[in-house]
Amino acid sequence: MTAPLVSVQGLTRIFDVSKPWLNRVIERLPKARLTAVSDVSFDIPEREVYALVGESGSGKSTIGKMVVGLLNPSGGVVSVEGVDLSRETDPAKVEAVRSDIQMIFQDPFASLNPRWKVRDIIAEPVAARGGDTEGLAERLLEQVGLAAEDAGKFPHEFSGGQRQRICIARALASEPKLIVCDEPTSALDVSVQAQVLNLMTDLKEEFGLTYLFISHDLTVVQHMSDRIGVLYLGRLVEEADPDTLFERPAHPYSQMLLSSAPRMDGFGREVEPPKGEIPDPINPPSGCAFNPRCPLASDLCRAERPELRHLEDRRVACHHAEKALGAGAEPA
Repeated sequence: MTAPLVSVQGLTRIFDVSKPWLNRVIERLPKARLTAVSDVSFDIPEREVYALVGESGSGKSTIGKMVVGLLNPSGGVVSVEGVDLSRETDPAKVEAVRSDIQMIFQDPFASLNPRWKVRDIIAEPVAARGGDTEGLAERLLEQVGLAAEDAGKFPHEFSGGQRQRICIARALASEPKLIVCDEPTSALDVSVQAQVLNLMTDLKEEFGLTYLFISHDLTVVQHMSDRIGVLYLGRLVEEADPDTLFERPAHPYSQMLLSSAPRMDGFGREVEPPKGEIPDPINPPSGCAFNPRCPLASDLCRAERPELRHLEDRRVACHHAEKALGAGAEPA
């Protein structure tokens, strides 16, 4: 087997969210630390799409930023092409790997410089490394379904879907191998979402791209992914291929997500709403983080954190996964 393009092992990120020092002294408060990501491990083979899903606050975007190097891990390793960007001491190796990574952000307008013309925005990743940018923006704009003449316009002259196409063109400019897509369609309406997703699928095949796809939209994830990781409170609770996950989820949290998702044939069905809220990540529950909301929770769940283990054709972190799998869930 060939080595994966991206290997994430034991990834952890802790943020210090304490009040200022003087306030803590006066109020006699301890330091407050928020664990956004806790011991997450997964691999992404080359030319595949790995999706991360979960409720808001589950740590999806934090993982994406650590993979591209915008945040350093508090623990664990993120290795891209065999290079750990946070620990590698050879600048040439780091620079070579960084040129193979790009990111598409959630809000296309906020990620584009309003004072720059589209030509300069798209060419920036290449120009920053001294590459040839002659005609680059025009070629890429045509590849993403826009006109070459659009290179002379400013971002405010485009619709939301067109701006996201510009972001995709910018991501392709440096000929990357890996693109981290952080909710790339959540700010778009449904018809434009479909256009952008189909474009990303076509570009993946044409350029041999690898995607880390971050989303809370289960329909999008099912359409795009080769492998799906389900996150809860910064922890990876289940990982499986789309067919396995959507037909027979093994973790009670995955079952809750899928049962509450909208369905085309769901008119008239009664679905029990999700129970409870995500716990405070500054003071998470002991044992399994999902135990306050889980119908299968036992004393073992409240005392011991379950390890991510192989079960049939998936990985799942649940003490009672066999029981949850046997009970089943209504397919999404």
